[in-house]
Amino acid sequence: MIGKTPLPMGCLCKPVRTCHNIRPPEFPLRAPDPPKLYAHPARLILTLSLGAAVGLGICRFAYALVLPDMRDTLHWSYSAAGFMNTINAAGYLAGALMASRLIERFGWAAALKGGTLAALASLAMCAASGDFFLLSLARLIAGLGAAAAFVAGGALAATVAQSQPSRADFLLSLYYAVPGLGIIASGLIAPFVLHSFGPGSWWIVWWVLALVAAVMTIPLLLVRIESKPALSEPGGSGFSVAPVAIYLAGYFLFGAGYIGYMTFMIAYVRDAGGGASAQAVFWSLIGLSAFTTPWVWRSVLALNRGGVATAIILSVNAIGAGLPILGHSVLLLAVSALVFGVAFFAVVGSTTAFVRFNYPSSVWPAAIAAMTISFGIGQTLGPIVVGAISDALGSITYALNVSAALVALGAAAAAFQPKLTNTSAPAE
Repeated sequence: MIGKTPLPMGCLCKPVRTCHNIRPPEFPLRAPDPPKLYAHPARLILTLSLGAAVGLGICRFAYALVLPDMRDTLHWSYSAAGFMNTINAAGYLAGALMASRLIERFGWAAALKGGTLAALASLAMCAASGDFFLLSLARLIAGLGAAAAFVAGGALAATVAQSQPSRADFLLSLYYAVPGLGIIASGLIAPFVLHSFGPGSWWIVWWVLALVAAVMTIPLLLVRIESKPALSEPGGSGFSVAPVAIYLAGYFLFGAGYIGYMTFMIAYVRDAGGGASAQAVFWSLIGLSAFTTPWVWRSVLALNRGGVATAIILSVNAIGAGLPILGHSVLLLAVSALVFGVAFFAVVGSTTAFVRFNYPSSVWPAAIAAMTISFGIGQTLGPIVVGAISDALGSITYALNVSAALVALGAAAAAFQPKLTNTSAPAE
């Protein structure tokens, strides 16, 4: 019991009372116990989410902005270009699976900060060399670091959010929306740096993004929060793949489809004649629309009808991904970015809601682990597959068509997932 002990300078959290009956659902380790109330939960969650903004918004997704210049300068095929995101996704999958051990040994906060610093270092590695092997290693490290930061930061955010049950869903959704900040920052920087310095300046972009990411990391490194890890209860898995196989298949298809869009869409805009301003606006619209997810999807995420909520969100995502098939007009591309972005980060929230509705708390870790693996395998295979399709058929358009179709198939699969019965899930 902390009582009224003065808090250290720089600490954003103020423990007030304890609550013993809530645990965050996302991860194989449960969050710090006991959870407490925090004086400024929204501000704290936004600070914690800077790790995701760096690891995902910049390290992971900014590659699409630099890809066209890297491909031209380094003479890559589309398959080689796709491999860079495949190796990044493989690192992310490995990092997500290793996160529980890292957290158990070092703590939630250390894993969050360490993972963010690893992702930051990978940006510098991308800027330092054009060697394919070293760039692949940098992308691998970026995936590992981003996963550790996202998992640990999400657990801490869930702890903070669930200390206020009446606002928990909204507070936690803030964490999943803020990666859009990294997307916006990279979108406003990369196209104009490339335009100013000319062909072959991709490495300068990476240095500038590394500097921006370093600035964003400072508040995260200064925040203090209790983060003593604890193992989940033994024997609490009780998870079977068979009842949710169709849902896992849908999440796999989403992972394979969305990453193709995020990898090659900027190249598509450039090939259609879009200059630096068009590329910056398109990418920033994806990031801006991500910020609306806490409000747009609140009622959908509350649906306790099996995979219906996920199917609805994936359908919107598929529409956004498929709009470029209809043409290259500025309006059409802008709508595509907005529609795709508004559903993009909400998918993760829908899978978390599905698990919370359909399983007791003791099964949450195993269920979320299965979701992570399914999604991770999909996004690992997606970029290199759609890149190979582009090489074979000679156009990125075919790859984007396949990406949209995969997401649409994922929506259809999720729609067939019924609500589970006899799971002893908590009442909502």
